[in-house]
Amino acid sequence: MLIGQGSAANPLTPEDVRRLLAQVFAPLPLSGQRLLVIIPDGTRTAPIPLLFRLLYEQLGRRVKQLDYLIALGTHPALSPAAIERLVGVAAAERAEQYPNVRIFNHRWNVSEALQTLGVISRDEMAELTGGLLARDVAVTLNRLILDYDHLLICGPVFPHEVAGFSGGAKYLFPGIAGAEIINFTHWLGALMTSIKTIGIKDTPVRRVIHRAAALVPRPILGLALVVSPETGALHGFYAGPHDEAWSAAADLSAQLNIITTPHAFHSVLSMPAEIYDDLWTAAKAMYKTEPVVADGGEVIIFAPHLSEISYTHGALIRQVGYHVRDYFVKQWDRFAHIPWAILAHSTHVRGTGTYEGGVERPRIRVTLATAIPEDVCRQINLGYRDPATIDPEAWAHREDEGILLVQHAGEYLYRLA
Repeated sequence: MLIGQGSAANPLTPEDVRRLLAQVFAPLPLSGQRLLVIIPDGTRTAPIPLLFRLLYEQLGRRVKQLDYLIALGTHPALSPAAIERLVGVAAAERAEQYPNVRIFNHRWNVSEALQTLGVISRDEMAELTGGLLARDVAVTLNRLILDYDHLLICGPVFPHEVAGFSGGAKYLFPGIAGAEIINFTHWLGALMTSIKTIGIKDTPVRRVIHRAAALVPRPILGLALVVSPETGALHGFYAGPHDEAWSAAADLSAQLNIITTPHAFHSVLSMPAEIYDDLWTAAKAMYKTEPVVADGGEVIIFAPHLSEISYTHGALIRQVGYHVRDYFVKQWDRFAHIPWAILAHSTHVRGTGTYEGGVERPRIRVTLATAIPEDVCRQINLGYRDPATIDPEAWAHREDEGILLVQHAGEYLYRLA
């Protein structure tokens, strides 16, 4: 049964959340059970501290174990200080007041931390993807899930460049998955292209994610949130079967997190939030504004705080650079050995375009105004601009001139009306 409440106009109060959680958990046979809660890292706006407190209030003395696994995907592990910020409780206080709670980082590249649950066959993948990408894919997840009686996916839903909308079972794949299915789903999304995927519910990647989730040998409850990126206010709360909760949240996210504009812009200054600490995550400032950039226009990612391409994948990205999809597809022998998630990230950042006769023609220009040096920007095939030369206030309120300033970039999708 789906339990939920949501409104694009009116946020929920902590008391609303407490009441809804009580409705969700009261009828469930959780006494003495072990529950693993899967949550996002700090690159998603979400009221995780509120949920951490209220989940313990509802379940802490009822269940045997109430642990948390951070769905990092391939993001770096969170430090103890970062975990404290994520859940809003210091480690010493957790030890004293939350005695049956532990928090784990996902480890996507440590084989002994993973367990293969099954294989989705080539033929089934062909059906799920409409023939776009067909191969046998092992479904591998963090083996911690097998130590628990129930799983609870708890996190926000936003428009997403790979899956259409984030959240739900995406916190399993790629959130706590192994490399093979991470690479497969990311490259599948890249073949579709971000601009034809983002903000769409039914996508090939989402179908694959839900099929993979069916192989998980534990009951999965979904707690899907809809959040205002600008204020952090919680506007939607949906709990129940993970696919149903996600679907309801995606519908509300389409109202709250998508901004339509009457015309395209030739220049966009996109300012990613400081929750993103490398280009790998901050590139959402490009993905979510690309649909409203006119052909030949430019997105400037203005983030003076960014000095890293990727803390995890920087060396490979420097090797490959940023290119349109067909640059890789039409030279597959050169690039097939590169992890597909790297190639996917490359194409999402560079955007759509063509590659014909050895000439690459991106549809738009992508420029970094960050602490990443100019020579590195040129090396990775992106433009450079000194951030000191940019005054964001000078970009404000100039939409009629074809100039758009986007603050808090990364979680609002801009789309042409």
